[in-house]
Amino acid sequence: MLEDEDIQKLAAVFVTKEDLKEAVGNLSTKDEFNNLVTSIDSYARKADTYFQEMVMLSHKVERHDRWIQQIAQKLNLKLE
Repeated sequence: MLEDEDIQKLAAVFVTKEDLKEAVGNLSTKDEFNNLVTSIDSYARKADTYFQEMVMLSHKVERHDRWIQQIAQKLNLKLE
């Protein structure tokens, strides 16, 4: 027969009902997961819009720079 020490060693290794209930209680719910996905989607949409605006702004600045260079050239101004 197993001695008390052996039984205690086995009990320490196996999961009890209480351990399992606690683990299941710590799991995220479907609603929490959906809220997280919705938040991530919202952030991704905002980030995409921001990056598109930055590309547009960059093109605008390049266009303005080109215009300034053209004006300076016609006025015979040297820009540094």
